[in-house]
Amino acid sequence: MGTQIYASGIDVEQSFDELNVLHPEVVLGIHRAYVRAGADIVETNTFSATALQLQRWGIEERTAEINRAGAALARRAADEAGRRIFVAGSVGPLGVRLAPLGSAKAEDAFAAFREQITALAEGGVDLLILETFADLVEIEQAVRAARATCTIPIIASMSFNREGRTLTGITPEAAARALTELGVDVLGANCSTGPRGVCDVVSRYRQVLDEMGATQPISAMPNAGYPETRGERLFYPASPDYFGQYAQRLIEAGAQIVGGCCGTTPDHIAAMRRAVDARASAASISKIHAVRGISEAEPTSTRNETSESALANALHSGAFITTVEMEPPKSANTTELEANARMLRDAGATVLDISDIPMARMRMTGMAAALKVQQAAAIETVLHFPVRGRNLLRVQGDLLAAHALGVRNLFVTMGDPASIGDYPQAFDNHDIVPTGLVQLIKSGFNEGKDSAGTSIGDACHFVVGVAANLTPGDLDKEARLLKKKIECGADFALTQPVFDAEHARRFLSRYAEMFGPLELPLLVGILPLSSVRHAVFLKNEVPGMMLPDTTVARMERAGDQAREEGLQMAGELLAELRPLVRGVYFIPAFRRYDNIARLIRQTV
Repeated sequence: MGTQIYASGIDVEQSFDELNVLHPEVVLGIHRAYVRAGADIVETNTFSATALQLQRWGIEERTAEINRAGAALARRAADEAGRRIFVAGSVGPLGVRLAPLGSAKAEDAFAAFREQITALAEGGVDLLILETFADLVEIEQAVRAARATCTIPIIASMSFNREGRTLTGITPEAAARALTELGVDVLGANCSTGPRGVCDVVSRYRQVLDEMGATQPISAMPNAGYPETRGERLFYPASPDYFGQYAQRLIEAGAQIVGGCCGTTPDHIAAMRRAVDARASAASISKIHAVRGISEAEPTSTRNETSESALANALHSGAFITTVEMEPPKSANTTELEANARMLRDAGATVLDISDIPMARMRMTGMAAALKVQQAAAIETVLHFPVRGRNLLRVQGDLLAAHALGVRNLFVTMGDPASIGDYPQAFDNHDIVPTGLVQLIKSGFNEGKDSAGTSIGDACHFVVGVAANLTPGDLDKEARLLKKKIECGADFALTQPVFDAEHARRFLSRYAEMFGPLELPLLVGILPLSSVRHAVFLKNEVPGMMLPDTTVARMERAGDQAREEGLQMAGELLAELRPLVRGVYFIPAFRRYDNIARLIRQTV
């Protein structure tokens, strides 16, 4: 609306909202143009029509009149259309900061919003759109004022910058939770960024709503790109065709209402209209194909065929699974790694876990090592996939690369901090946490979509594991975290090394009390101790490692036979835990894969 008013030659020092009463023909003409373009919703020209905004021009006493006139003009254009057009009452920020970020009082904000919304409701709007807000405290007052005034639906729309935050630092995730808890009817994102940025916000909204089990629709109204100044005028670079393409992407990302903010002309809306109609038509054809049994409606290449993974087959069949963690070499030569992989395969391993930059020490990347092991040893691998040190672009590129190389099993983890490794000055930045990555893989890549909801072609077929700790210091905290990982789609869990079977049983019992019996397949971590020094180090210097004093004492009594005693204890522990778990995850001490091969033959 503002862009079109400006384009009509109106002075920017004029109140655009006052045009509802001074030059109604200008406003009505703009509404009619958007209706002709195919809009289903038209917004009133009232974005800055609160008394606090209008006092800039000394016309705050005309607040109710301006808003009622704005509603009437939009209603007139809608009623002339000959089809159902909804009128949205536009409510923008107050232009002042509320406490604690500013000096304005919450009750004054509530009063200003209530005066405007009352007039819009009297003017006959069908819904309200609270748009371009940056402060949750302020939009809460607008929502409260709306609920106190009328019962019409509310779209609550926040504005995010290129960094994915509002000007007050609010993330899409925080906004989604807060707005959902406020009970708004539709969550929205508008202004500030172009289509790509808003598309990312929509995806993040959708993820939070899914986690909360909420059903609110999402509204997406980006700017036509970032504005640039040419002479004394602003121009927006995004073309109508580009907007049309993004209409589809916004819907795929999870939006139910799509439109445009600054810079979007009737031509942009017309392009979006065509794209939405084409999508609806294609969906109808797909439904017809499905009814008629036409196979093209569901290409076999997009179905999630778990049979591609031997690990998935073992998980589904209930077979006991044996895996061993292997460390890539600190060279480009994988001969020894391949030989050890063949030895473990022959000993009876089901799959082999390939770590990735373990302990933040420089090594060949896990993906390359996994490929070499699969090729040379003819055994399936589980690729450790840490999020630390990877941005979202790299994460998704690496997922595609792993799938292309035939790696189907992933163990998603945070990864070790660079500060403990060879290059402590290296960056640890990451864009996504392990639970988010699990959800991205299972609900995105395995459905043929990236994080923005855009098609990646054929769906992937990843089996996804997560970390679990059966001997945590805080049982309830670990149980809640594991529950969250399960809800995100985890297929199995590898546990940290267990040295105390009784403590592990207590954790599983506590989990069952909180959430019911644990159904996620657990592969219990077993780390054979090699010496007293090894045991003492783990007990005292490795966070989260719980070694009973009796274990250390037993290693001390073993003397020169400590290594054999460590293997003996590992076998005993596995026998005690085996009824509680679905498999074992052997973690060799100091890369002694020969000891693990012996242990597999003796105990599995």
